[in-house]
Amino acid sequence: MIDINWVEALITTNAAGIEPLCGRLLNIGINGFVISDPEDFNDLLLHKTGNWDYIDDELMSLRDKTPSVTVYIAENEQGNETLAMLRDQIESLRRYGIENSIDFGELSINLKNIREEDWADNWKQYFKPFICGEKLLIKPSWDDITDTGGRTVLEIDPGSSFGTGQHHTTKLCLELLEGYAEGSKVLDLGCGSGILGIAALLLGAAYVCGVDVEENSVKTARENFAKNKLKTFDIYCGNIITDETFANKLKNGYDVLTVNIVADVIIAMSPLFGEYLAETGRIIVSGIIKERAEEVYSAMEKLGYKRISEAESGGWVAAVYKR
Repeated sequence: MIDINWVEALITTNAAGIEPLCGRLLNIGINGFVISDPEDFNDLLLHKTGNWDYIDDELMSLRDKTPSVTVYIAENEQGNETLAMLRDQIESLRRYGIENSIDFGELSINLKNIREEDWADNWKQYFKPFICGEKLLIKPSWDDITDTGGRTVLEIDPGSSFGTGQHHTTKLCLELLEGYAEGSKVLDLGCGSGILGIAALLLGAAYVCGVDVEENSVKTARENFAKNKLKTFDIYCGNIITDETFANKLKNGYDVLTVNIVADVIIAMSPLFGEYLAETGRIIVSGIIKERAEEVYSAMEKLGYKRISEAESGGWVAAVYKR
């Protein structure tokens, strides 16, 4: 039996943030979490039944605690990807709150059992070169490879952005992308570390445009494109759902759309896909937990798209659509 170290991630929010935060955790496959909400305790005091002569002081102190949600993340390669996805979701929720004048509290993450700076370095021990699909070998910049086995080398340092290629969602997307990249114009919505766009160019794409709502992801993606000595790309920071001017800027008749995000965002974006897709283009959607797959499929089919292939790994699903 392999021992796994676990890191406790405590996310501070407020009463209004608990439900949407938990929804976003479920979106990225985190099904187990601990909710601490003082309102629950206040309700217990208000509606208690029976004769209570004594309530422990430690229990009473719950009334004054800040609402929070705690999750436990394995200290391994999947855990590092999960933490990056978690950060993406919290940033997305923060942005949503600002845009809609909703206060979701602090929305900060506190890692216990390990210092934040240690985590930033320790994850590197889990990121080793690996093969993906039929053509790619993915590696971090600090690892030298002498024998590539004839595969194309993709160099990636994700930083705090999601996307080393190790997570099921990214692997699925990369494998599906192999069949459509050559000669194509590709739009990567939610580019994260830039790995999908980089892969597309290395696999023969003519041009890649990457988009992310997070400035740090855009910065990281640009650095990773440069590491791979690629030039025919553009990376932008913006939100196509809320910013019409920005959304219009990207229209270009793309041959391939890659959308490796989460089910809710894919569904929200889906009415816009037709604005960017060439008539004979393909849409690759990923980042979908198996339990949400039918919701995404239904949304795509209602818009007239036909599913032509799908793949599943580790409870995650990806699919390819055409008009």
